[in-house]
Parts: sequence; C-alpha cells; structure tokens
Amino acid sequence: MKKILIVDDEQDIVESLKFVLETADYTCYCAYNGEDGLRLAKELMPDLIILDVMMPKINGYKISRLLKYDKKYQNIPILMITARSQEEDRLIGEETGADEYITKPFELDTVVDKVNQYLK
Repeated sequence: MKKILIVDDEQDIVESLKFVLETADYTCYCAYNGEDGLRLAKELMPDLIILDVMMPKINGYKISRLLKYDKKYQNIPILMITARSQEEDRLIGEETGADEYITKPFELDTVVDKVNQYLK
C-alpha cells in the first residue's frame, strides 16, 4: 500500500485529507508542523507528500527545497497546498521543486485525483 505524508498545521484539513485518501486505499501519516513533517519524510520515505506552505517551525517551501535537493528524497512527488494564490507564490513553489500546487479552499476530490495521477 502506498504511503502518503500529510503536513499541515490545520487539523481539520489533515483529518479530511486522511479520511478521503484512506478511503482511496492509501496509508496516511500526519504531521502538524514543518519540523515533524521533515523528520517523518526522512523516516518514512513516503510515496508522496502533501505539504502546506504556511506552518510553524519550518515552512513548506523550505521543506520542499530540503527534500528536492537531496538525492535520497528528490523523487518523492510533493503536492503543495496554500491559501496564497498569487502567481508569485506559485513560482516560488515551482522553484522549490514542488510537483503540484493546490490552492485553498480545495475540493478533496481534486486532491485525490492529483494523488492518483502520481501514484497509480
């Protein structure tokens, strides 16, 4: 079963994503701040990471950059979620190596479709 790491400081978002993704047959692990998210990414070697941008301790851009510039983790797809929809933010996300950029509020189905694109 494919492993997904969800990193977001908003618990309701994490719970909703976990629910729909587990229903779609994925195993989910959750972290509620950037520090735990980065640690879990390295421990678990997930098949995909869903990563919020604005978080305590380490933001999503920094986590994405740290993982994407490390040969060991660079092939893990990262779906970045943000409330910031400006083009500039999207560009920063792309520069940090995020594979997809999803804007809040989002449809859960959209996220599941994106995950399926990468993991099926």
